[in-house]
Amino acid sequence: MSNETVLAELHALRDNVAGVTDSAVASVDGMLIASDTAEVRPDVLAALAAAALGLGKSAGKEVGMGELREVVTRCQLGHIVVYAVSTGQLLVVLGDEGLDITRLHLESRPAVTRLGDLLAN
Repeated sequence: MSNETVLAELHALRDNVAGVTDSAVASVDGMLIASDTAEVRPDVLAALAAAALGLGKSAGKEVGMGELREVVTRCQLGHIVVYAVSTGQLLVVLGDEGLDITRLHLESRPAVTRLGDLLAN
């Protein structure tokens, strides 16, 4: 896995989706792999995203909704979106109140597939 290639995926999301402010890739146990963050502490973001993903997976399993794809949290000042990359990694994206959430989902799904392939190597 090339850290530069993972960072290129994160930069592309920021560049291609209006409102994206920060992003990171982490393991499902909260260990940071790569980040594109400005004011957010990436290690804390990775840990919190892992917790959100774990809760989402548990909830989905409990109610029989199948494999978790993403967890979306809408806050007063923006969004936190956590995508399951594989069984072992996640992608977390932060966006301000102007985040184009539809565009984010369109751009992030192929990015998640590419990240999964990168991180498998």
